[in-house]
Amino acid sequence: MSEVKKNTKDKAALVPRLRFSEFLETAEWGKDKLGELITTVSPPAKLQSSSYRMQGKFPIIDQSQELICGWTDDESAVIAESLPLIIFGDHTCALKFVENPFAQGADGIKILKAKPTISAEFLFHSLSHHPLAMEDYKRHFSILKERTVVFPDIKSGEQQKIADCLSSLDDLITAETQKLDTLKTHKKGLMQQLFPREGETVPRLRFLEFFDTPEHKFKPLNMLVKFSSGGTPPKAEPAYWEGDIPWISASSMHDMNISDADLRVTTMAIGNGTRLAKKGAILILVRGSMLFKRVPICIALRDVAFNQDVKALTVTPDVISIFLLYQLISLSSRIAVNETGIGAGKIETEILEGLKIWLPDTAEQQRIADCLSSLDDHIAEQSQKIDSLKTHKKGLMQQIFPVMESLE
Repeated sequence: MSEVKKNTKDKAALVPRLRFSEFLETAEWGKDKLGELITTVSPPAKLQSSSYRMQGKFPIIDQSQELICGWTDDESAVIAESLPLIIFGDHTCALKFVENPFAQGADGIKILKAKPTISAEFLFHSLSHHPLAMEDYKRHFSILKERTVVFPDIKSGEQQKIADCLSSLDDLITAETQKLDTLKTHKKGLMQQLFPREGETVPRLRFLEFFDTPEHKFKPLNMLVKFSSGGTPPKAEPAYWEGDIPWISASSMHDMNISDADLRVTTMAIGNGTRLAKKGAILILVRGSMLFKRVPICIALRDVAFNQDVKALTVTPDVISIFLLYQLISLSSRIAVNETGIGAGKIETEILEGLKIWLPDTAEQQRIADCLSSLDDHIAEQSQKIDSLKTHKKGLMQQIFPVMESLE
């Protein structure tokens, strides 16, 4: 690719900053409203979610973020229009590029067919480069139809060259994401082997150096940790807020390692409505709607405060925190979650206190912790690789599409 030098404001608006060298001398790009570049396709039928199957001949596509949301064998519902097509989620604003026969799911999508002047694949990437903002959702498709689209002459081949470049990058991101999913699946399976299953007294997989060690006993969690409850400092007291100490709530507990939060408190707040969990403490969400999906369990990488929906566990000297963390995560599906009167989930303290924990000697604890931590490092590296590819793609798109603001 080569950078294009521009002499006038008008020319800058219709020529990207970066072009493939074979198109440097070709004409400037044209522009038109999206509504003039597409037609909409009506499906022969719209399948209700109750008819979605786990397997079938044809994928079902609806407004969800996932490309495929179900399967069907109903050939009469399959879109007969020539492919490829673009799917627009009328409520989610999700865009999908579809190259294979499919059926439409429940209401809430528009099926777009590109007119001969523009490639569907190029158009998809162009629209993806400038997604609709959240506040535009209520006006749905009418906003998108007014979007200005800039594009080179389809006969020059530049549209296809750009589409091929971006699709190749998408394929690479997909492949790396599949590697990440494989690593996560491997970790999940390994954890099921390294800790005893329900009803068993030893794990199914042990490191060679611990084969001949005696069978270890189980202990209730309350014999291995000290439980602490958090709280919320008075919101009306500014001296307690906007400090340097992360204040952990359900919204912060998305990753296993936790070191920051949306809100922070000051040292004055400690003992005045909230408590401090020291670095290495294990945090468990015990109340909230998130519990109906999963039980968030994290380890504090620094001293943090926490609210009343979270319990902090401080381990005794014979327990390695990261080992206990992994074991609690492996046990999380067995932790009973009750429903409160307001529709949130709740884990009773006595349930946590009575959890039976397998406790080998510290050498084996450390070996297991090191193994799983190493795998987590690989997962983090893979995640960073994917983030870097996405950042590269975003920067590339800013260069190979003209700046939109000057066209509106």
